[in-house]
Amino acid sequence: MTLDPAVAAVRLAVRRWLGPPDTATVLVACSGGADSLALLAATVFEARRRPLRVVGAVVDHGLQDGSADHTARVVAQMAALGVDETVSARVTVDAPGLGPEAGAREARYDVLDQMARHFGARQVLLGHTLDDQAETVLLGLARGSGGRSMAGMRLGFQRDDDVDGPHFGRPLLGVRREQTEAACRAEGIEWWTDPHNVDPRFARSRVRQTVLPVLERELGPGISEALARTADQLQADSDYLDTAAEEWLRDVYDADRGFVVWGLEPLAPAIRNRVLRLAALAAGSPPSELTAGHVGALAEQVLNTTHLPRQIQLPGHVTAIREGDVLRFVRSPLA
Repeated sequence: MTLDPAVAAVRLAVRRWLGPPDTATVLVACSGGADSLALLAATVFEARRRPLRVVGAVVDHGLQDGSADHTARVVAQMAALGVDETVSARVTVDAPGLGPEAGAREARYDVLDQMARHFGARQVLLGHTLDDQAETVLLGLARGSGGRSMAGMRLGFQRDDDVDGPHFGRPLLGVRREQTEAACRAEGIEWWTDPHNVDPRFARSRVRQTVLPVLERELGPGISEALARTADQLQADSDYLDTAAEEWLRDVYDADRGFVVWGLEPLAPAIRNRVLRLAALAAGSPPSELTAGHVGALAEQVLNTTHLPRQIQLPGHVTAIREGDVLRFVRSPLA
């Protein structure tokens, strides 16, 4: 019997992500949607070929009526698909300065990180697809938030550069959403559609339901694939520039003197601005609140040829002060 092409595509993506067989535990985040269920089913299938323990995890954000009942259904569905263990957790979305989507994402990643550590899982798999990547690129473009934002979601990452923490992976970033739905149909898996995905109050929903279809109609098919390719290209460039900025920061950063940087004037703006942003983050500015405007003001201060002791207030009660040839970042007293 011929294997369904969509099932084959999802399994191949997971197989390539997992790499050579090895004894390990992997945590698969599952919302009950087609993307995460297709990912989970493929991971369970691939685990039969290797000594791999699969833990299915569902996070209840408590943002919708009946979320506890939905979580229980997903737990039962994960068990029926053959995972070795299931785990669920309810989180409180409380993230000042972040929107509801970003707050829910941070809360979700926090608890997935804790779950992975509890089960000894070195990897956490997420069900984001090529369509999710295209939406992310468009949102970054619309917000004017720079190349890193338009570079979209990373294929793999560790939170806060925690080398001892679990590695988060997105094996399906090259797979279309229609393929995950087709894979679920082929395997007889019923999936849930999150009402937030069609709620026009959310920017991502509007991009998914309105913007991308208009672009496809007016500019022709293949827009999502083109946006995903753009993300791949921008990620390579951003990674190079970020690495260069981190190396420069190590050379000029002096925490013992109160977060001081100097000697940035000769640097290209792409590197200089990254160094300044990293220095502000190290001094305590929250990444979600530090804007391009703040970084631009810091860059102007670096190029301040009169060396005036001008101060710049940054988020997180951080102040940047020009003192001679150095820029000092200090924590501001709380009001």
